[in-house]
Amino acid sequence: MKNVLDYATSVIASEKILMGVTLYGYDWPIPWRKGLRAASLSNNSAQNLAINEKSPIRFDPVSASPNFEYTNGSQSHQVWFDDALSISAKFSLIDEYQLRGLSWWVLGNSFPQGIYLMSDVFNIRKVF
Repeated sequence: MKNVLDYATSVIASEKILMGVTLYGYDWPIPWRKGLRAASLSNNSAQNLAINEKSPIRFDPVSASPNFEYTNGSQSHQVWFDDALSISAKFSLIDEYQLRGLSWWVLGNSFPQGIYLMSDVFNIRKVF
């Protein structure tokens, strides 16, 4: 995300940029083969899938994103998604890059933690 923001802020004034924050993750079949596609799922669905599959969630420090693996029949899967910790890391980039703010991508996916994080990190006010 930093690479994208480095580029974006080099060609667009930072106060004009809204950082897109995703409300979804991807469930990838492993090993990937041509023609296989990842399934999209909400952040909460990803967390619930890890619980149901009894799969430990790892946190990748480079991408600041959680992920886990599970097997369904003979097919292995790797799931990448956002959680409260990864979203918090992304929120810190808004101040670091002096951005206008954020926008949620794919509204309708359940992620109530995001609203609580926003109210903890940002001064939210209704504009009339």
